[in-house]
Amino acid sequence: MWWFQQGLCILPSALVVWTSASFIFSYVTAVLLRHVDPLVPYISDTGTVPPERCLFGIMLNISALLGIATIYVRYKQVFYSNPEESTILKLNKTGLVLGTVSCFGLCIIANFQKSTLIVMHVIGACLTFGVGTFYILAQTILSYKLSPGNKVVFRIRLIVLLWCAASIVSMFISSVMLYSAQDGVDFIQKMHWDPDDKEYSLHIMSTVSEWSLAFSFVSFFLTYIRDFQKITLYVVVQLDGHSVNYTNPQFTTDESQLPISGSL
Repeated sequence: MWWFQQGLCILPSALVVWTSASFIFSYVTAVLLRHVDPLVPYISDTGTVPPERCLFGIMLNISALLGIATIYVRYKQVFYSNPEESTILKLNKTGLVLGTVSCFGLCIIANFQKSTLIVMHVIGACLTFGVGTFYILAQTILSYKLSPGNKVVFRIRLIVLLWCAASIVSMFISSVMLYSAQDGVDFIQKMHWDPDDKEYSLHIMSTVSEWSLAFSFVSFFLTYIRDFQKITLYVVVQLDGHSVNYTNPQFTTDESQLPISGSL
């Protein structure tokens, strides 16, 4: 059995590979069609012009779906690992909400391009990476509390958290300096930059920070692979009666009493 066939580790693996591919494929397409410069363009710029915009949108929507599935499985794993401690339960529920909001922000990024509706695009970015960083923080704290004797995973997640936070700070500072230094130039619509441009160094700093932020955020889910190898999901199908059109009333009643979160 291959490592990705063990348990549900295919979920975080697919999330990381698919999301990374969505960035890379859009970048390659945009560069080949000369829609952006080859040297570190904004990720948003690589998904602004058709056809890469279509590819960027549909792939990120699938990434959001994979993200929600991964976050939910992680929530159930923590829930069944410590069903009684109130602090862990509250932190786990907070993580579920933060993760879901972050995935919703990714959908906004995918469907509202930078050149079309910049306000919604920025809101989506803030939800994805801003709220997503707090999700990483919640999971890092949970790692510390759930494994007091083994701090390896906690340290790795803490490093990723610091990497993500540093990228946010670097991107925020460089972007503020870039937009405050604009001299009649519409940076939102500007797709090509010349090394002789006055703000070129700030632009590169901002784009490098954005790529760093994206991959630091995505790489966090690699830390779930070992945990998810221990999880197995079963689907039980029960049919009462000899016809698919017949449903036992008792079965309907029992089903309605199940918790909405289901079981894992």
